[in-house]
Order: sequence, then C-alpha cells, then structure tokens
Amino acid sequence: MEKTLSTRSLRTGHRLTELGLGSAQFGNLFTETTDEESSHAVRTATEEGIHYLDTAPHYGLGLSERRLGDALRATPRQDVVISSKVGRLLVDSPDTADRLDDDGFVVPATMRRVWDFSRDGVFRSVEDSLARLGTDRLDIAYLHDPDDHWGPASSSGIAALTELRDQGVVGAIGAGMNQAAMLAEFVRRTDVDVVMVAGRFTLLDQSALDDLLPAAHQRGVGVVAAAVYNSGLLSTTAVDGSAYYDYGAAPRSVVERAARIAAVCERHGVELPAAAIHYPLRHPAVTSVVTGMRTAEHVRSNVARYQAVIPQALWEELHVTGLAPDPARMS
Repeated sequence: MEKTLSTRSLRTGHRLTELGLGSAQFGNLFTETTDEESSHAVRTATEEGIHYLDTAPHYGLGLSERRLGDALRATPRQDVVISSKVGRLLVDSPDTADRLDDDGFVVPATMRRVWDFSRDGVFRSVEDSLARLGTDRLDIAYLHDPDDHWGPASSSGIAALTELRDQGVVGAIGAGMNQAAMLAEFVRRTDVDVVMVAGRFTLLDQSALDDLLPAAHQRGVGVVAAAVYNSGLLSTTAVDGSAYYDYGAAPRSVVERAARIAAVCERHGVELPAAAIHYPLRHPAVTSVVTGMRTAEHVRSNVARYQAVIPQALWEELHVTGLAPDPARMS
C-alpha cells in the first residue's frame, strides 16, 4: 500500500504533505551531487509518502529543476505537488562558461541570473521551468527573494502570476524569502495564496510570529516553513558549535541557546532535529515544513524525524523557560 504523510490544504485546494522535499542540493549546492543520487532521493521521498517537492531556477542554474523533472517522469503528475520560483531569469553567458558559478552551486557558469519581475520575465521564467521540469503546470509559483525589488515584484510580478493562475498554468501563487516582514506585506497587500519563509520560524528564530503568521492566519494564506535547521545548527542531536547558522558562523550566544534547547529535548526523549521539524507545524497557518534532502538517506532520516512523537511537556518546558514560545499558544 502506498504511503502518504499527513497533508494540509491551501485555500486553492492543493494538499501539501506536512513534510516537503527541498531540492536546492540537486543543483549541486556547495558540493556535487549525481543524477542518480537525486533520482534515488526523489523516488525514496515519494515511496515514503512525501508528495510536496520544491525547486527553483536559481538552484544550480536550472540543474535542480532538470533533475527533479527527470526523477518524476514515471510518477503520475496528479500524485505530486511541485513548486518553483520566478524572479531570476537564466540567460546564456558564454563569456563565463569556462568558470564555476559563484553563487554557491558547483556548476559551470554557462548561464547568468538576471533579476526580472516584469510580466514578460515572469512568463518566460515559468515557461522555462515547465520545460526543465517536463510538466505542463506548476502547482505553486513563488516570487523568489524579492527583497530589493518590492515595487516590480508586488505589482507586475504578482499581476503576472495572477494571470497565469487564472489560465491554469499555475495553481497557487506567493513569495518565498529569508525574511518575514516583507512577506507580511505581500500577505496584507496582494492576493497571494501561500508564502515560504526560510529560517524565520524555527526553534531559534521566531520573528515570523510577530507579524507574518498572524496576518497569514487571518487572511487564510498558507505558510511553508523552510530552513528549519537554520543552515545546520539544529540538524544534529548534539549541537555542533562549528555548524552554520543562517549561512555563516554561529554566534556563541546562539550556540549556547541551541544547546539548552537540545538538553530539554534530551530530557523528554526527543532528538533536536525532530523537534525542529515539528515546531513550525504547531501553528495553524503553517501548511508544510520543507527540508533540503540530497540523498535517499537524508529523506529517510527526515521522515523518521517527522514521524517522531513529541510529548506536550517538551513544548511546555520550552515555552515556560523562554527558550522557544509555543506557537500553539500564540495563534
């Protein structure tokens, strides 16, 4: 019998598994990955019941989308929810083809990224993504990191995605960012269905609770929580002080706080990464938690963490000690 994880619905009717697969690693993020490893990871994910998969043109200059599309060829399209992103067009760059990409992905720089939230840019981006993925539609399309582009992103960018949604080429529309404040503005001012917030709703950073999550809950906008390990500091049972926090060295105070949270988890028989996955799901506005998974082993370990039973007493202790407010009490 086919496995499936629990799902939560967007207002568009799309059902996202509470655990989703993030595929930046398929684009050779920081280190090379093979086609076979990526394909095996996707196959394992669908076998384990993960049916929400996220990608972007930015990830490996299109390599992540191509690998994800290839891995899903034998999977019925209606069995998965696929999201990708717009805002960075990929343009041929023969002058840089002899060097590696300088944006964290180990791929030849045969293309360059060009910011473009215009109607034509969004339409072209979606068309290119569909070709790389080998599909006729995106279930979700996010404006990708529009931090410095509020004007065009919130006007022509949203208008273009709305047009594509009306045409059925895109199912749900939204924005994905590493900050919460501007996402809250998208929720309040535009007709988004879902937003993806990376690193701002975790056991170590609850800034999304201030504004974004209340606004999303009030307006019926889904929230996908990504980067719940804060780049690695929360990804191991024993806190590694040398692990990344938000893509850089972790401040000592943050490492110490993570260690205190890990100690509470240990007292309750819970591994820190399992608590990190479950924490955002305690808020009713959150639809899914997306974690990066490079290999089949990563998939299985993340599913095991998601399936772990977390005692209520753990959340109560984190809340009363001030280490991490319980989202279930804040909504």
